[in-house]
Amino acid sequence: MWSRDAPYVTPLPLALSIKTGTVVPLNKNEHTLELVQDLLDDLELGRSSGESLILKASRLARIVGASEISEWLKFELGGFRSNNETALKYMGLTGRWIKKPDNKGYWVPLAQLEALVEAEKSKLKVMRIPDSAGDHNYAASAAIRAMNDASSNISKFSGIRSKVMALLHRFVTDVYYEKVFDNLAETIFERYQRDVDRLISSSCADVIEQIPSAMERLSIGSTESISHALTTCRRIIESFADSVYPPTDEVIDMGGNQVKLDASKHQNRINAYVYENCESKSRRQRLRQNLSNLFDRVCTGVHKEVPVEEARALFLNTYLFLGEVLHLKRDT
Repeated sequence: MWSRDAPYVTPLPLALSIKTGTVVPLNKNEHTLELVQDLLDDLELGRSSGESLILKASRLARIVGASEISEWLKFELGGFRSNNETALKYMGLTGRWIKKPDNKGYWVPLAQLEALVEAEKSKLKVMRIPDSAGDHNYAASAAIRAMNDASSNISKFSGIRSKVMALLHRFVTDVYYEKVFDNLAETIFERYQRDVDRLISSSCADVIEQIPSAMERLSIGSTESISHALTTCRRIIESFADSVYPPTDEVIDMGGNQVKLDASKHQNRINAYVYENCESKSRRQRLRQNLSNLFDRVCTGVHKEVPVEEARALFLNTYLFLGEVLHLKRDT
């Protein structure tokens, strides 16, 4: 029990397939949050055994891709190994060492330690100090030592369990707050997205038809598809300008500058729309600068190689920019 060199027994695999490196769908996030809340209730109300908690936490660790936690929990289920860095790390974190230099410690699974606690408690219940004469002092001393040993074992094993539960609680709590934030962020963005989609559909039908094409090409991620996606972004901006401020031969005054609004002046016409629908000078300046930077970059990206991450950011920036500009008229 105290020296561990036996082969490690792999616990039964959990029936859950996890894909990493992909965007997690909202329904999966909701499922994860539900699992987290259930685990927190189990931990805080003490309504499940340690083994049950570890099985459930193992499932959570796999869902969220917490590989180290997942590996540690395998050891809590099947026993620790003396030749594994993660096992040795969590031997220390859970207080299992007896004499680390000699490789002596409590290598057994948590369930076995819990069983030992119950066994020591049962033993302690039936122990008593003998009241017979003769060897009374020796027998009493032996009984007291046995009782003290049982109490000490209960304390040690319970202490290990408490540390395991504390580590579990910290892991589950971290996931809980992360998922609550994720759901909040997704909810905020989804509401904004629906709002922007309605505004674009009602004001710029040509624009909404081009968005799926850009998204599809960005998902491919090749150099050619990125170039096509950025070309679509540029056309989206141009179509947007034609919709919100159609070309005209007129020249308008914007802050003391005479600005042409003919068919080739897409940025000018969007800026004119902003100028007429936004009273805040600082906001007008920010939107004008954002448009200039955005248009320059999507035009440059058509001819020069752009990383897929930047291309996606440019597409999102384009979408968010259109949404903010369309909100101006509704806010006035």
